[in-house]
Amino acid sequence: MPAAAQTPGPYAAARPRLIELQRQDAAALREELLAGLSSPTAVIAPKYFYDALGARLFAAITELPEYYLTRTEAAIVATHLPEIAHAVPDSTLIDLGAGNCEKAGRLFGALRPANYVAFDISVDFLAASLECLQREFPTMPMLGVGIDFTQSLVLPDEVPRARRLFFYPGSSIGNFAPGNAVRFLAQVRGAMDGDGALLIGVDLVKDAAKLDAAYDDALGVTAAFNLNVLNHVNRIAGTDFNTGDWRHVAFYDSQEQRIEMHLEARRAVTVHWTDAERRFNAGERIHTENSYKYAPQQFATLLNDAGFAVQQHWRDARDWFALFLARAAS
Repeated sequence: MPAAAQTPGPYAAARPRLIELQRQDAAALREELLAGLSSPTAVIAPKYFYDALGARLFAAITELPEYYLTRTEAAIVATHLPEIAHAVPDSTLIDLGAGNCEKAGRLFGALRPANYVAFDISVDFLAASLECLQREFPTMPMLGVGIDFTQSLVLPDEVPRARRLFFYPGSSIGNFAPGNAVRFLAQVRGAMDGDGALLIGVDLVKDAAKLDAAYDDALGVTAAFNLNVLNHVNRIAGTDFNTGDWRHVAFYDSQEQRIEMHLEARRAVTVHWTDAERRFNAGERIHTENSYKYAPQQFATLLNDAGFAVQQHWRDARDWFALFLARAAS
């Protein structure tokens, strides 16, 4: 059921507003990518997955039978939404990594947020998603913020300071190494007043076969998502990657408690750009993503280290996934 009519907020409009912050110029993006490709172990940061096609491919991944994360988290949210709504009434809902905005939209009926602010690196995809959501909730003040918030979390002045509820679903926090996760969450804590809160999804440690399948599905959608990053890199950095030269590799490292995703050269290949090149031997890899998994107490400790006090957490019956509600510690 749509939320009731809202009192117009500071950025209420017939259409959602969109602000792009900290735009990196083309030269800076190119420099970052080429530095990663030139390092002893080549890397591409996972933020480069999300061009327009990449964002749509990830939306398709969430529908796959192997990708339990989205369904399991949604079931936990649906079961405990009345408790969540009671704990964080009338908040400004700040959606980190909003994507298609569907996860946040499912909260509106119960949470009845005063405002909705959606953060995402893929600006065009975010704009289209907000347009769709605004039609469903025409009286909800909505603001889209195009930013790489993993580098620096900056909130526009238009976002009210009081009663900020940061929503970070999907276990995206797992893309950070634990130390970096603490630093990022400390930034979130710093963006809150005393009545702020964080609602965050966390994928839990489980059987390696279940994790491997979730990141290497039979249909090959995750492989397409991983390979598409090379097309995006070609456009930004002027490289000449051919996706046919590479294969998707994903596996769970039980010692590090993380899924790793790589692109592996099928054959010896040389990748060129304007003033340099790199030769990759057959079997050599480019590291594209980590996704860390946690035991519940491990993640509670991580939140404490970032300046939060865990108010409550919920898990599914199989202990595959957890949803934490945390308050800014005094």
